[in-house]
Amino acid sequence: MKNLAVRYHRHGDPHEVLLLEEIDLPAIGEGEVLIQLQAATIHPSDYGLIQGSYGKLRELPSIAGREGVGEVIEVGSGVDSKVKGKLVLMPEEPGVWTEYSKSKAEDLLLLPSLVPLNQLAVSALNPLTAWRLLNDFEYLREGDFVIQNAANSAVGLCVIQFAKRIGVECISLVRTPERIGDLEEFGADFVCLDDDDAVERVAERTNGKKCSLALNSVGGRSALRLAKCLRDGGVHVTFGAMDGSPVRFPTRNLIFDDLRFVGFWLDRWKRKQSPAALRKTLEEVLQPLALAEIKHPIDQVFALTEFSQALERNGQSRMGKVLLERTKGLLAKDPRDSTGKDHP
Repeated sequence: MKNLAVRYHRHGDPHEVLLLEEIDLPAIGEGEVLIQLQAATIHPSDYGLIQGSYGKLRELPSIAGREGVGEVIEVGSGVDSKVKGKLVLMPEEPGVWTEYSKSKAEDLLLLPSLVPLNQLAVSALNPLTAWRLLNDFEYLREGDFVIQNAANSAVGLCVIQFAKRIGVECISLVRTPERIGDLEEFGADFVCLDDDDAVERVAERTNGKKCSLALNSVGGRSALRLAKCLRDGGVHVTFGAMDGSPVRFPTRNLIFDDLRFVGFWLDRWKRKQSPAALRKTLEEVLQPLALAEIKHPIDQVFALTEFSQALERNGQSRMGKVLLERTKGLLAKDPRDSTGKDHP
């Protein structure tokens, strides 16, 4: 049985260094399982790993990709046979964009079986980031305001939905007018352009109360605008840097408004968690997904062999994630998904 994988042997531009290769099928031993990929997603951090700019890099050559959903198709000795057929998160460390991978049974993170595969493929990293951003830095009360930039990103869309569930209004800043309509249709509370008038618009929206928490994944002038939208004692969290220009600390706000500037990296947070704590947090973000209280928008789906086209689409303006499926048409046949709109 062949095992196709998208790999890179050196760091660089993903369009130049990624190769579709046939590699050995993982041999499972005692306490291990064999997992067959169903679908995977494309994250900005995938690019960072491939380019060599991410916080922690993998040994080369490496399989690309960080997140996906797979099915356990074979179990080794000492593993309960009931695990076979279960949907699980693909193991992240060896890379995800591969037809088959293996994992220790004790490390498996089970996923709800009634949720569509296209939703499970994006159910962990971005939702976990959004959940931690809303819960770890400020005690948010019902009626509070949070503000974020890059609101049409996958994390931003999760923040909008999770904030609504806890009674907090999320103010969303976007860079283009067309994204305003997209987010309003999605159900965002308040959306406006990320420009120099945003601070005044936010003050009006909050009746002068301003925001308790600002979530920054852009940087540059946008990060400064977020700071000016915070109330006294507010918290400014940076978890991304789409704009590579330096951030000038707003000295006046730091001194007179007692703002706190902190950073967040999900990988670092995960390394500090016990397996039980990680599973508990994952359950917290999977429960509303299983209850259809939240939804992760999907843009298009491509076969693993079409990864080059998937990367092209991922670089274009869109609303939703680009996915890779193990074989062409797999997700379209998923009985749990009745939309049929996610495929090119």
